[in-house]
Amino acid sequence: MRRLVFQTFLLFITISALAWCLISRLWHGLLLAPLIIYQCNRLIYINKRILSEFQELVETIRYRDFSRRFYHRRCPKYIKQMHKGFNEICDTITAVNREKEMQYQYLQKIIEMVDTGILSYRVDTGEVLWMNHALKELLSIPTMKNFSALQQRNESLYESLQSMGDAFRTIIPVTRDSIQSKVMVATGTFTMQEIEYRLLAFQNVNEALDEAESKAWQRLLNVMTHELMNSVAPISSLAGTLKNLLTKTKNQTVDFESFIEDVELGIDTIMRRSQGLLTFAETYRNLSKITELNISKVQVSSLFEHISQLMLPMLSQKNIELEVILKDPLMVIDADSSLVEQVMINLILNAVEAVKEKSQPHIIFSAALNTAKRPIIKVIDNGAGISDEVMDKIFIPFFSTRKNGNGIGLSLCKQIMMLHHGNIHVNTVEGEGTCFSLLF
Repeated sequence: MRRLVFQTFLLFITISALAWCLISRLWHGLLLAPLIIYQCNRLIYINKRILSEFQELVETIRYRDFSRRFYHRRCPKYIKQMHKGFNEICDTITAVNREKEMQYQYLQKIIEMVDTGILSYRVDTGEVLWMNHALKELLSIPTMKNFSALQQRNESLYESLQSMGDAFRTIIPVTRDSIQSKVMVATGTFTMQEIEYRLLAFQNVNEALDEAESKAWQRLLNVMTHELMNSVAPISSLAGTLKNLLTKTKNQTVDFESFIEDVELGIDTIMRRSQGLLTFAETYRNLSKITELNISKVQVSSLFEHISQLMLPMLSQKNIELEVILKDPLMVIDADSSLVEQVMINLILNAVEAVKEKSQPHIIFSAALNTAKRPIIKVIDNGAGISDEVMDKIFIPFFSTRKNGNGIGLSLCKQIMMLHHGNIHVNTVEGEGTCFSLLF
């Protein structure tokens, strides 16, 4: 800038000197004309050079190439200062971009770690801006570049999401690997650079409800066990005391011997019933004690083999055919083998009960990886199926459709799977059969 001012001032002095010479009729002053032309050319060159340097800065900003440096060692002073300023501008923009990139990476990491599925896309074109891993696993979708691609994979879900209003929450059923779960979806819109985007958040409600339900039943079992033990123990103790007193009285000469025998018989009945109630309470107390796992690598083929050897005599006696489907013989799960065997046995006993009226009873064991690469074990039967009225109650403790059932089997299975950070799902068709799926 100083250079430009100096050149302009020098040109002004030279032009003034030429004008004074012409006015004074000093014709030798015309010799200043070439100097004026040189100064004009010099001034034009400086302006062009400055404009060229600014144009390069604009191109650098336009193409975001801030790695470029404006050298200022071997250049005129007026360019040197300008290049230093340009480099400072590029360094500042680079620092701002680096900070934004760090914030973006930090936000990306947070979104990838949360359990909530996140989907963001442009409203006008449907171009997907963001899609985290939780959503891919929830919807069993590897990737999606455009929101319209969801229509081909899950048309009912696509229509449900399209019909949702802004800033609205609703629960939508989602089917994944033939297992239906309930997902709460929240939606909202935002605008960036005059472009409208839509944000969708997906939360698997089943898992949250299952965890809350498991804790609720845990508390219920503790309360029931405590109350039953407090009520039954004194009855049993009193019955024993009365029996001893009656025994002493019976050894004496008393006219009411037949009466005493009747009372003794009644007390024996009370004792037997009390002992039964104590056994009942102890059974459910043991259920509430299952809180820790002995996790190890369990080979699914060995698990199936042990269960088959254990249950095969009973199945053969009842003419029930057992089929094992295992595509990967080396498949391994991280689980407590004894508890998983207990779950399998409970499911097989239920399957045996379900197929007892079938002419060709059939039970299948299968294991594979689902679309999210998580192990899933299935116990399938061709029995009577489960009615809609019973379906919502089968995992509730103490609920049973059998006359001699205690209603603890499936609730125990669910608690064991929850401890494995997995779950148990059921698909059934009345009259055709039932499939219990253990998801690890």
